[in-house]
Amino acid sequence: MRFGDMRLVRYLLASGGALAVDLGCFLALLALGVWPASASALSYGAGIAAHWLMSSRAVFADGVAPGGIERTRQKALFVGSALVGLALTTAIVWAGHSAGIDPRLAKVAAIGVSFAATWILRSRVVFRAAP
Repeated sequence: MRFGDMRLVRYLLASGGALAVDLGCFLALLALGVWPASASALSYGAGIAAHWLMSSRAVFADGVAPGGIERTRQKALFVGSALVGLALTTAIVWAGHSAGIDPRLAKVAAIGVSFAATWILRSRVVFRAAP
């Protein structure tokens, strides 16, 4: 298996871990009566933190900036990519809920869209190899 393929596998595993955090929080917030779009946004935020930890240590360890301003910039780009995923996720859950679709089903659709968008941003922008 090529290195790029292994990286994608590791990213899938990290995403699965972050998704477990996200969905666990989402379902707990729904059970507490939190509005579905808000629950989705809050739970996605918890998943962001989990994903940074896994991505920077197990997926893109060779692309993590050494420190200082470069590391701060990279973290900001990571959060920016997560905010793109958050916006997509929240909009899809809101649209689905507004259309009468079970928010859990809307969340499943949002997961796929958000995964694709953040993978592209993180692999090509946030953790791209140094020139």
